[in-house]
Amino acid sequence: MDDIDRIMSVMDAAFPAEFGEAWNRRQVTDALVVGNCRYGLIAPDGSADFGSQTNTAGFFLGRSILDEEELLLFAIAPAHRRQGLGHKLLQRFILEARANGISRIFLEMRRNNPASFLYASHGFQEIGVRPAYYRTPAGTRIDAISQELILSD
Repeated sequence: MDDIDRIMSVMDAAFPAEFGEAWNRRQVTDALVVGNCRYGLIAPDGSADFGSQTNTAGFFLGRSILDEEELLLFAIAPAHRRQGLGHKLLQRFILEARANGISRIFLEMRRNNPASFLYASHGFQEIGVRPAYYRTPAGTRIDAISQELILSD
């Protein structure tokens, strides 16, 4: 199992089909080929070391431009939620961003995304709303909420 397989296994389990948020393998691979994207994985034990483990608990995918980074995708597989892994993985993403000279992190999510509490607990603030931005496969429109985290020195 390679890292793209690990990302896709979490993606398939974590993103509800009714919102159409999951990326396909080609989208993930293409993003990583561009060169300004990075990803991180977390194992069920909270480490980034998979050794002989075959199960992946979560991942992030981010894209940076100059001193700003966007958290494109973030997911913890349902079987591994409520164990602190989301906090640990998001903290790692933020620490790595700071180490890479990033001063602001952005993310966008659909309104009522349960991860909003996780992002708020790490200091993300709402900076805008895009009304009816997302469209589900069934045609329902959902607002997009834009958030930012300013990294202080």
